[in-house]
Amino acid sequence: MTLHIPTTEAQACAIVRSVIDSATPLSIIGGNTRSGLGRPTQTHSTLSSAGLTGITLYEPAEMVIGARAGTPLAEVQKTLADRGQMLPFEPMDHRALLGTEGEPTIGAVAAGNISGPRRINAGAARDSLIGVRLVNGRGEAIKSGGRVMKNVTGLDLVKLVAGSYGTLGFLTEVTFRVLPMPERIVTLVWRGLSDGAGVALLAKGLGSPFEPMAAAHLPARIEAEESLTLLRLENFSDSIDYRTGELALLLGDYGEPDRLEGEAAAALWRKIRDAAVFARTSEAVWRLSLKPYDAPQAVAAIKQALPAMRCFYDWGGGLVWLGLPAKADAGAAVIRAAVQPFGGHATLVRAPAAIRATVPVFEPLAEPLMRVSAGIKTSFDPAGIFEPGRMYAGV
Repeated sequence: MTLHIPTTEAQACAIVRSVIDSATPLSIIGGNTRSGLGRPTQTHSTLSSAGLTGITLYEPAEMVIGARAGTPLAEVQKTLADRGQMLPFEPMDHRALLGTEGEPTIGAVAAGNISGPRRINAGAARDSLIGVRLVNGRGEAIKSGGRVMKNVTGLDLVKLVAGSYGTLGFLTEVTFRVLPMPERIVTLVWRGLSDGAGVALLAKGLGSPFEPMAAAHLPARIEAEESLTLLRLENFSDSIDYRTGELALLLGDYGEPDRLEGEAAAALWRKIRDAAVFARTSEAVWRLSLKPYDAPQAVAAIKQALPAMRCFYDWGGGLVWLGLPAKADAGAAVIRAAVQPFGGHATLVRAPAAIRATVPVFEPLAEPLMRVSAGIKTSFDPAGIFEPGRMYAGV
C-alpha cells in the first residue's frame, strides 16, 4: 500500500496526475477515523490530507472560518470557542462507533456531510459549507464558492461535493460559516413515553414558536430503564427561562418534564450525537431517514420481523439509529421493505466488510438517478481513480 501525503495543493495535483495513466485507484483519508463508512474499495494507494493543515481564514465579525482539509476538527472548534463561536451543525464523532483512532479532520466533515442533533434546526454541514478547494480526477485544482454567502458563484458545486465521500475529488481546503455559542443550554426531559407519544411530543415542540435546537426520543433500556424524550433549548438565560416554561405548559398533557443542564446534559447529547449506545457492541448499525410521524410505524414493522433490533430517534424522529445482529444481510431486505412505503431511505453505517461488499450501503438509486450519479462521477473523475465503488458498486 502506497501512502501519499502532500503538503501543498500543487503536490496533490501532481500525485493525482501521476496515477491517471495507470488508472491506479486511490483511497482518500483525513484522520482515517471514518474508514469503515461506505462499501469496501479495492485500492493499493492512499491519498491523505494529513499534511494539509492550518487555519487559512478566520473573521469572527463575519462569522466565517476556512482551514486546510487535514486540519484537526478539534483545532477548528477550539479556535472558534476561544472567540465564543462554534460550527452550527454539531458534527458527529465516529471513532467510538467504528472503533477507529486518530483525529477527525475538518475536510472529512465536509466530505461526509457529517452532522449531529442540531441539524434539525441549524441544518447539515452542507448548509454551512460555503467554499471548497479540491483536486479533481484530472489533477486540476478547482475553487468553488467563496468567503461570504452573497458570493454564490459555484455554490451548487460546494453542496454537491459535501457528502460525496471523496468520490468526486480530493478536498484541500474548506470554508464554513459559524455561529455564536449560546449563553445557556437546558434540556427538558419527559420520562416513560411510548415511541409514538414521544415522537408526537417532539413534533409539537418543534412546531411551536419556542425553537428547540435538538429533539430526541430514547426508548426504554437505551439510556435508562424508562424511556427519555428530550427537547434542548439554547440562547440567553432569560430567553431559556421563558421558553422552557412555555414549552412545559404547551406539552402539559405529557407530564411535567425534568430540567437537565451542565455536563450531565452535554454527555447525554454526545451519546446521542455519536450513537454511543452501539459503540461497544458487535451489532450492524443503520441510519433510517423518515418523516417523523412515520418513524414509529416503520420501526414497529422492523421489530416484528427482527425482534433483536434496538433503536433510538433523533432529529424529532426523522432520524432513526438502529442496531441488530450482524448476520446474513444485516436485515437489509426487511429494513428497506419497511421504509420504502413511507418514502424513507436506509444507510448501513457499520457492518463487517463482507456484508458491506454485498449489501448496498447507501439507499439503491432508481436507474435514471444512477445514470445521473455515474455521469457526475465521470465528469469529475474520468479515469475513475477516486474511491471507486465506495458509494455504489460499479460507480
